[in-house]
Amino acid sequence: MMRKIAIFASGTGTNFVALVQAIKARQLPAQVVLLVCDHQDAPVLQRAQAFNIPSFVINFKDYANKAAAETAILAALQARDVQAILLAGYMRIIGPTLLAAYPNKIINIHPALLPKFPGAHGIEDAFQAGVKETGVTIHFIDAGVDSGPIIAQKAVPVLPTDDLDSLETRIHATEHVLYPDVLADLLKKGAL
Repeated sequence: MMRKIAIFASGTGTNFVALVQAIKARQLPAQVVLLVCDHQDAPVLQRAQAFNIPSFVINFKDYANKAAAETAILAALQARDVQAILLAGYMRIIGPTLLAAYPNKIINIHPALLPKFPGAHGIEDAFQAGVKETGVTIHFIDAGVDSGPIIAQKAVPVLPTDDLDSLETRIHATEHVLYPDVLADLLKKGAL
């Protein structure tokens, strides 16, 4: 059965591209039917357009509160029969409105080995802490910050020659493999 998926992103969209390409190349039983973005000038919007995937741009300042904004997002998702959400560099905390509508159907990717280094700067925080190993975590979303049940993790060593940019490049390369692999596995198991 073909699963209708929305991807939420805030930035450049490299994970968005990796997911869309993996779905096509592996002939996964999923279709990305919507990109939700909270920045009207984010490069991910052009990437979605290149794949002919519609975008829904939300400006949270246009709404009285987070619940009102998420209600608008939910209407856009329901209009396209979205069954699951993949967060790919979406830099907002998901609130109760979307959590209630998609229980155990919202997945996030985080650039560190949770529970270490949660939050918006996982790569930088790990690098500055001087750890010998960091990595990538795929997890379900809950009401906390990067605290939901972990689905998969992949370690990435911090090399003595690394600077922040080289570590970030290797983390992103790992993300672009792990996230599509996890998506394929979840779809195969019927868990998404």
